[in-house]
Amino acid sequence: MERAGKDRPAPLPGFGVLTANIHMGFDMLQRRFVLPRLREAIRRVGADIVFLQEVQGRHADRERSVHQWPETPQYEYLADTLWPQFAYGRNAVYPHGHHGNALLSRLPIVRHDNHDVSVAGHENRGLLHCELELPGHPQHLHAICVHLGLRDAHRRSQVGLLGALLREQVPADAPVVVAGDFNDWRGAAHRQLLDCGLVEAFEQQRGRLARSFPALLPLLPLDRIYVRGLQVHEVATPRGRPWTRLSDHLPLHARLSGEAA
Repeated sequence: MERAGKDRPAPLPGFGVLTANIHMGFDMLQRRFVLPRLREAIRRVGADIVFLQEVQGRHADRERSVHQWPETPQYEYLADTLWPQFAYGRNAVYPHGHHGNALLSRLPIVRHDNHDVSVAGHENRGLLHCELELPGHPQHLHAICVHLGLRDAHRRSQVGLLGALLREQVPADAPVVVAGDFNDWRGAAHRQLLDCGLVEAFEQQRGRLARSFPALLPLLPLDRIYVRGLQVHEVATPRGRPWTRLSDHLPLHARLSGEAA
């Protein structure tokens, strides 16, 4: 048996990730505000890192009119005491507020940047890139929260920018998780992402991408968890109640681990 030496880094610790498009805290039909129930559902999954899309940073009208609207931004409300670290990438800005992507983490976030990948004249999009400290390990984990556009041409451009980010700002031997809502029902962006050296967790474990939209009868594989330099151990799509009543997307969950290069 080979013994770990001083020059051989320890294995990366195992951790769980969850990705969810939370629909600004409203149910599928935007009739009911469900953020308190959503917080409890996410907490029960027990993920160490949570990738969130369509997170309301601020909305002046809803702050006044919606019952149970939190006093803090949604990402801070969701983090509560379980995820002491969080980062927010503001993408869409309007007179009464803004929304974007967020990442909640039990691991220390040592750096975060929001990269604008918007297409002029269309809905603003961003890539929230966070570097997370792995205690006792020399490598940082790179976590990128994604919400791509609704048109093929927009997604093609945005995945191209994601590929450039991976090449230019992420060391080749660093562990990477790219997760979120890819809006990629035709699969063209998926093929681009595989060309970036990424592996999709559900495809690796089950032979196909997870169907996550619409939540009540999931038919389209819009949400994904891609990894590089990590092992995928388990994947799950939480289904049924309460998830079908909490958003128009189902969340995805994966257990990951790996070894440093």
